[in-house]
Amino acid sequence: MSQWLISLEGTPAGHSLAVALALTAAFLHAAFGALQKGRHDPWLSRGAIDISYALIAAPFALFVVPWPQPGLWPILAVTFLIHVGYKLAQAQTYVLGSYTVVYPVVRGTGPLFTVIGATIFFDERYAPLQWLGVALLLAGIFGLAAFNLRHWQAGRAQLKPALAMAVLTGLFVASYTTWDAFGIRRALDPFTFLAWFFLIDGLFMPVLAVLHWRQMVSRPALPPLMARGVIGALIAFFSFGSIMLATRLDQVGQAAVLRETSTVFAALIGWLMLGEKVGGIRLALMGLIAGGAVIVEWAG
Repeated sequence: MSQWLISLEGTPAGHSLAVALALTAAFLHAAFGALQKGRHDPWLSRGAIDISYALIAAPFALFVVPWPQPGLWPILAVTFLIHVGYKLAQAQTYVLGSYTVVYPVVRGTGPLFTVIGATIFFDERYAPLQWLGVALLLAGIFGLAAFNLRHWQAGRAQLKPALAMAVLTGLFVASYTTWDAFGIRRALDPFTFLAWFFLIDGLFMPVLAVLHWRQMVSRPALPPLMARGVIGALIAFFSFGSIMLATRLDQVGQAAVLRETSTVFAALIGWLMLGEKVGGIRLALMGLIAGGAVIVEWAG
């Protein structure tokens, strides 16, 4: 399968597969974010998810895929550090802010800096109409965040730190998207990078989660938490795995923009599963996001 995937790089079939993978990642990433923000503490949820996908990935990394070539180990080390920063910022963002407020800010900041990073590091070029699509998508995302702020339920004192953490998390999103694309392109076998990524990436947050759980006055039961972790791990495999493969097959910036239609899926999840209202304005903004993504793809 690895050779078949590599053979598609730079081809029309590879481009089509990259689009499908990026959109799959968008839906699953929204589900992943909602799962982390659900009824369990976000620190505990993230720890349960990470230990689950590390344990699932371990036999594949150790016994199934080829071992990383020597030059890939430093890349994996930096990958680990970037994702640690992302997870710390993401968990704190969810502690401070409402999901429907902070999630669009995170996802809106990410693609802008990813496109800029891809232009610098991968020499990607985008047509003027594609930049217009990026602008429309970002306008829709940040417009959605601004609209949701009108229904902010927490104290106003939390507003600034919540938004600041959301922007910081978006910067980490751009960093890991760009660096992961570099890493998976350097790997001789893309599935080697994926397997080892999930193995080492799942080793940090469970330690913090255990420490946090021990300090809690009212500790949640572990079986439901771990069940949520296993579900989240399966979603993470396909979400993060899909976007990484998409960035190997096609343009990094374009894949990142398509993934940010996750904001639309997040709003739908908030409406259908969390009981949050949508309304005409939010529907229009969601349409703007989707339209921007379509323009980026069509103009490319």
